Amino acid sequence: MEGEKPTTLVCTVLAINHTNLCYRVCAVCERTLPDNDPTSLCKFCNFNAFNSVSSGSKRLFRVLMSIASDTKVFTVICFDRMAKVIFGCSADEFFDFAKLHPFAAVSASRILEGEMFKLTLSKPKNGNAQHLRVVSVVPLRTGFQPAIATLRKLYGKRVGC
Repeated sequence: MEGEKPTTLVCTVLAINHTNLCYRVCAVCERTLPDNDPTSLCKFCNFNAFNSVSSGSKRLFRVLMSIASDTKVFTVICFDRMAKVIFGCSADEFFDFAKLHPFAAVSASRILEGEMFKLTLSKPKNGNAQHLRVVSVVPLRTGFQPAIATLRKLYGKRVGC
């Protein structure tokens, strides 16, 4: 990718890192919270004098994936808004589904392998970030279904999923 302008390209998903698809954030300010302690609260929101109630948490997608264009293979990161297009649900919904179906993340990765998308990629704004960011995603297959739709068919739809 040349320069600072976002680049749009047609690509195929080669692989998705299914080991860590989401992370916890404060439901109010969306600051990152530790994944290893589900009881931890946001230090900013819970100590803010103007906040009379404690904040909860939610999950957001952070999907690391390998894609191939006609000339190059990239590793890119797809954050929540763009990942919702691919997965078809929120990170919390997917996490809850995966609790009932432990291999859902692996299956979602396999379902999405080979899918073609028109992606717009940009350089990260954070100087420490390593991967290009997906800022726009458009599925190219006419019959594309988000991963959760296929997973529900595969595992059978249950109440609350």
